[in-house]
This record gives sequence, structure tokens and C-alpha cells, in this order.
Amino acid sequence: MDGGWTHHGKVRAREDGGAVEVVVDGLTTQARYYKTLIHEFFRKAWRGGRPAWGEFSVEIVMEYVGDPPWMDLDNLAKALLDAIKGRVFHDDAQVARLLVERRTGERERIFIRVVRLGEGPDRAA
Repeated sequence: MDGGWTHHGKVRAREDGGAVEVVVDGLTTQARYYKTLIHEFFRKAWRGGRPAWGEFSVEIVMEYVGDPPWMDLDNLAKALLDAIKGRVFHDDAQVARLLVERRTGERERIFIRVVRLGEGPDRAA
């Protein structure tokens, strides 16, 4: 695979330096669509690591072209966290840091980056 990406339909993912990155090509205003799409990707194609315990930082970026889509970012975040639950971490209660952003981009897509937070003073901020 190019760059370590695993592809299946509109979804691709990889493990990169302790992080899990997931990209979904295209946008829809129905947040629940992503839950099923990503869940099926992990069920059918993903052969990466198992879910872990501990605290996690999750960054979600929705990139769009033209006018921003009419979607509540909190609903999008909940659907995406539900989709990766049981695949990257055991439960979304493990998410200690969550950043959700909407911005213009060169193409419409959603990018998710999940990093397990370290312990002690060098813990990611």
C-alpha cells in the first residue's frame, strides 16, 4: 500500500508513529452515514492494532469546497467516535482531548487522527 494506507471504498487508514489516521473522501450532511461507513471499513479491511486502554487525543478535521456543509460538528464528532470505538480505543470515554474543526480545503473529506496520550510531565497538550 502507498504510505502504509489500507484502502476500502471511500475510507483509508494507517498507523503512523503511534497514531492512527483515518481519511474519508467526500462529505454528506448525515453524520450517521460516517458511523456505518467507517465501522464497515474496520470490520472488512483493517488489520492494524487492537484497541488500547488509557487516554487519547482525537483530532477531527472536516475539509470542504465552496460553502460549508450544514452539519453540527458535535454530531459529526459523536458519530466518528462511535465508529472507531472498539477499534482504536475501547470506549469513547477514554478521549481526554477532542479537537473538531471545519475548514476549507482542496477537496471534501474528513480526517481523523488518534494518539494515545503519554503519562507524566511530557504528556501531549
